[in-house]
Amino acid sequence: MLVFVVMALMVCSVSDSSRLLNDPESQHRRNLLGNGLGATPPMGWNSWNHFHFGINETMIQETADALVSTGLSKLGYTYANIDDGWGEMTRDDNGNLVPHRTKFPSGIKALADYVHGKGLKLGIYSDAGYFTCGTKMAGSLGHEEQDAKTFASWGVDYLKYDNCHNDGTKPVDRYPVMTRALMKAGRPIYFSLCEGGDMHPALWGYQVGNSWRTTDDIRDRWESMISKADINEVYANYARPGGWNDPDMLEVGNGGMTKNEYVVHFSLWAISKAPLIIGCDVRNMTEDTKEILSNAEVIAVNQDPLGIQGKKVRNGNLEVWAGPLSGYSVAVVLLNKYSYRRAPVTALWEDIGLDPSTVVQARDLWEHKTLERQFVGSLTATLEPHSCKMYVLKPVA
Repeated sequence: MLVFVVMALMVCSVSDSSRLLNDPESQHRRNLLGNGLGATPPMGWNSWNHFHFGINETMIQETADALVSTGLSKLGYTYANIDDGWGEMTRDDNGNLVPHRTKFPSGIKALADYVHGKGLKLGIYSDAGYFTCGTKMAGSLGHEEQDAKTFASWGVDYLKYDNCHNDGTKPVDRYPVMTRALMKAGRPIYFSLCEGGDMHPALWGYQVGNSWRTTDDIRDRWESMISKADINEVYANYARPGGWNDPDMLEVGNGGMTKNEYVVHFSLWAISKAPLIIGCDVRNMTEDTKEILSNAEVIAVNQDPLGIQGKKVRNGNLEVWAGPLSGYSVAVVLLNKYSYRRAPVTALWEDIGLDPSTVVQARDLWEHKTLERQFVGSLTATLEPHSCKMYVLKPVA
């Protein structure tokens, strides 16, 4: 049954995406978001995956410091995003959101000023319901314009907007209210829809936000990570500059997977044009974690200005993912999903969008080397269990 549902969604995705891309009226609606953000997928850090509710202003400041000192900010990781747990349970007498008095005693504006002083941007979290999902602090339902103005006055640059405690009302009705409120707030704020994928936000998110969650929450396990990538891939045709599919934040460095598995994680998120939002403690990264997150060549695939999400072109335990890049190049991930055996994986030109006679130069993005021989028709690599190779294939004139 699941197979037929996924196949139906894929057919719907292709046909609807084609209609939307060629419909001037839908393009006009898309432009109503009008914040000029998200030309490429956002990059940064979020507190949730590692710290959950254990956050405070000192830790956010130290994280901002670490994004700079590790060189991550120069690679594009510019958002430092606070998740659930930053506020008091109730609003003040004027109906305003209030930062937690002990966790954030200096207030969010002072924290934003600190983060901006590092050349970074500050993100915050709220909910399209009456309460947030975890701490049940006040949500923004019914207070959208007031909260958008508050966030703008604090200097917030990014809003992650969750979907809990809403009395069952449809997110497609509630999320646009915040979109309009943000447009009136007087400050460009990246709008990240965290609907969780239940109502297929890829089908309507392009009218509302800069990115939209296509899945429920990720866990720091191979099976969870792979399942999020697979679900997200179904909606590939809906992603484009200004609006991205989001399979949730990165778990790289949190300790639940091997280095090879984290390399797969980062590679799939990169080729999928997913937001690259770090979810580990960047103040205490291992060298392996820093190496993965700092791979400028893989990041370049994610940030390629063409903005076309890569797709799975060969399915099964031996998979091939591919997507076009600017300059007529193609990004390719060869993936061995077997947990118990080495196996060869082959990318065929007919699958990845190249003419069978095209001669290419292959750049190995994890080995940081250009392969000595040129390739025509196919490329094969033998892979360890739960590992991948990632290449950029450039046609030879």
